[in-house]
Amino acid sequence: MKTRNETKVGILAVASITMLIFGFYFLKGKSIFGDKMTLYAKYANVAGLTRSCPVIINGLQVGNVSEIINSSDMRSFVVKLTINQKINIPNNSVANIEPSPLTSSKLEIQLGNSNIPLKENDTITSLPNQGIIDNLMQKVDPVIEVVKTTISSLDTILASVNHILNTSSQTNINSTLDNLNKLSASLLTSSLSLQKMLNNQNGVVTNTLNNLNSFSKNLSNNNTKVSSVLDNLDKTTSKLSELQLQKTINNIDSAVQALHLAVNKMNTGDGTLGLLLNDKTLYKNLTSTTNKLNTLIDDVRVHPKRYVSFSLIGGKSTSRPLNTPLPDTVNAPYQK
Repeated sequence: MKTRNETKVGILAVASITMLIFGFYFLKGKSIFGDKMTLYAKYANVAGLTRSCPVIINGLQVGNVSEIINSSDMRSFVVKLTINQKINIPNNSVANIEPSPLTSSKLEIQLGNSNIPLKENDTITSLPNQGIIDNLMQKVDPVIEVVKTTISSLDTILASVNHILNTSSQTNINSTLDNLNKLSASLLTSSLSLQKMLNNQNGVVTNTLNNLNSFSKNLSNNNTKVSSVLDNLDKTTSKLSELQLQKTINNIDSAVQALHLAVNKMNTGDGTLGLLLNDKTLYKNLTSTTNKLNTLIDDVRVHPKRYVSFSLIGGKSTSRPLNTPLPDTVNAPYQK
C-alpha cells in the first residue's frame, strides 16, 4: 500500500511544528517533560522585569519568569517563577532583581542555609529593588568616599602649605635660597681651583706626576746599584743562614743542663761545694777554729810576755792564759 503524498506532507508538517515547539522552549530555557516547580515573589518595583526573563542561581539559568501580576493601583507586583528542574531551594533564600542597562533584567535567587526547602507555589522572600541608578550609586559610593578622603587630605596639605608660607617662613626660605646661592658660588670657585690644579702645564697634579716620573726615572738609572744592594743583602742573609745557630743553641742547652745538674748536686749535698752548703759540721768546725784563733790573738795581745820576752830584769810572765776570747767586738761569733 502506497502512502499518498498528502500524508507525507502532513507528517512532515506535524514533525516540523513539533520540532519548532521543542526548539522554542529549549531556547527559552524551558523544559516540556521535566519536573517543574512554581514559586512566587512580591515586589513594589519590577525594574524592567518581563515575562521569559531568566531566573539565575549561582550563575546558572534554572527557569524563567512566566507571569507578572500587578495590583490595580500598580503599587505591588506578584512575579510567578517557573523552575524547570527539581531543585531544593532553602526556605530562607532571597530573590533579587538585577537590572541591566544593556539587556533585559534578570531575577537571581541567593540560596540560604536552611535545611527546609521551598514547596510548590510557596512565596520566596524578595529584596526591594533599588533600580539601576541605585545600584550604580552603591558601586560609586565607595569611590566617592575615597574622593572625599583625598579632598580632605589635600585641604589639610594646602592648609599646612599656607601655614608654611607665612612671613617668617618666607624669610627663612629666602635666607635658604641666599645660602644656596653662596654655596653655588663657592662650588664654582672650588671648580676653578680644581681646574687650576689639573692644568696641563703648571698644575699641582701635573707637577706631582712629573716628580713621580723623575723618581721612577732615577730608579731606572740606578737599577744596577739597586740590584747590587739587593745582591749584597741576599749574600748577607745567606751567610746568616749558614751560621751554625742550631749547634750554638745545642751548646747553650747543654750548658744550661750542666748548670742545672750542678745546682741539683749542691742542693742535695753531693760534692765539696754541696757539703759546704749543706753540712753544719763544717760550719761548727769553722766557728770553733775562729773562736780559738780569736782566743789566741786576744791572749797574745793581752799577755805578750808569754810568747815574746823583751825583759832585761824580770823573768817570764806568770799570768794565766786566756781560755775564752775577750768580748771586745760586739758582732764576734763566739761560742762557749
